Amino acid sequence: MSTRRLTAARPIRMGLAGLGTMGRHHARVIQEVDGLDLVAVADPYGDTYAAAEGVSIVPDTAGLVAAGVEAAMVAVPTHLHEEVALELAEAGVHVMVEKPVAATAAAGRRIAEAFTASDLLGCVGYVERCNPALLEMRRRIADGALGEVYQIVTSRQGPFPARIADVGVVKDLATHDIDLTSWIAQSPYAVISGQVTHRSGREHEDMMVATGRLANGIIVGHTVNWLSPMKARSTVATGERGALVADMLTGDLTFHANGDVSSDWDQVSTFRGVSEGNSTRYAIARREPLRVEQEHFRDALWGRSSAASLVVSMAEGVRTLEVVEALLHGAENDRAVHLDATR
Repeated sequence: MSTRRLTAARPIRMGLAGLGTMGRHHARVIQEVDGLDLVAVADPYGDTYAAAEGVSIVPDTAGLVAAGVEAAMVAVPTHLHEEVALELAEAGVHVMVEKPVAATAAAGRRIAEAFTASDLLGCVGYVERCNPALLEMRRRIADGALGEVYQIVTSRQGPFPARIADVGVVKDLATHDIDLTSWIAQSPYAVISGQVTHRSGREHEDMMVATGRLANGIIVGHTVNWLSPMKARSTVATGERGALVADMLTGDLTFHANGDVSSDWDQVSTFRGVSEGNSTRYAIARREPLRVEQEHFRDALWGRSSAASLVVSMAEGVRTLEVVEALLHGAENDRAVHLDATR
């Protein structure tokens, strides 16, 4: 993390690169967060969503730099992340880049190195880490609510989003699940394997299933696709005391405890596993994850001690891309890929 911090005595002069589907939401949130002042937005097509009224609209990154921004959110298409982030690093601007950090792990490493060399804060926008259900799940797992964790399984499915043109479902969606799984378990991936398919006639894959193992022994599974008529976003962590189920669409977290009620029904009592116990849906304070993400970025820029662990570092973003690329390589060659889990 950077040692160069901005003063909390005045609002941070923020810039935004990209006013597309995600960029328009960032424009709104940045303008709503105390301590952030959106002074310029860069998009060659202008403000087509009318999301930044009253803010200077410039055509490119150079315009953001000329406007005197101190920090910026990069929400351009993935293949442009490297170009835009490196320009901002060279200009001395702190940056949060929308996930994934770049189109490739190699490009991500170049971005990470540039921000480290310039002593700037560079981080990645994995908004699921700010989802209230996942934040509570991680806290409870760390506090021992499940005892030993055996497995984490995610599902992320829905119709094809018209906003995506340059990557497949793995880099657009599965990257969320790979990042959040490692973050919840506090352990890197040791091995990953998967299968992808192309059913919509596009260049990139639109369905994926994957399995893997983390360095701490937890087994994982991911189902991701763009061809489902129903929208699902869920994470299930199962351990020796029960299961925690997070619904990322609603922000709900439910604990299903292992039961301790015996049975005299012969067909059931012969099964030597867990039984169904009580279920508890927790009352959780719900805040918009995108707003929480921008507040974490602001606090990290101000050097607040707790914020450094709340933003996703460039190094973490690169590691997620390494897992993604290993998954795609393994799917192409029909094999599992082992990763360096020591970093």
